[in-house]
Amino acid sequence: MGPDPFFYIVVASVGVVAIIVLLGLGRFGRGRTEDRIASNRLMQARLIAQLIAIVLIVIYVWLTGRG
Repeated sequence: MGPDPFFYIVVASVGVVAIIVLLGLGRFGRGRTEDRIASNRLMQARLIAQLIAIVLIVIYVWLTGRG
């Protein structure tokens, strides 16, 4: 029996954070003012996504009894 579906939700949330970070860094590297603003907004979104991912990880560890 494989991991439960909640595990896949946790992995997906971590993947979303990684994608947002990469998009934000890519925008920042261009150097235009519009790209800097977009990069800043992406980094703000990353903080929210990262908070959600951390909460999901803590819930997953708590539910599975690890740690």
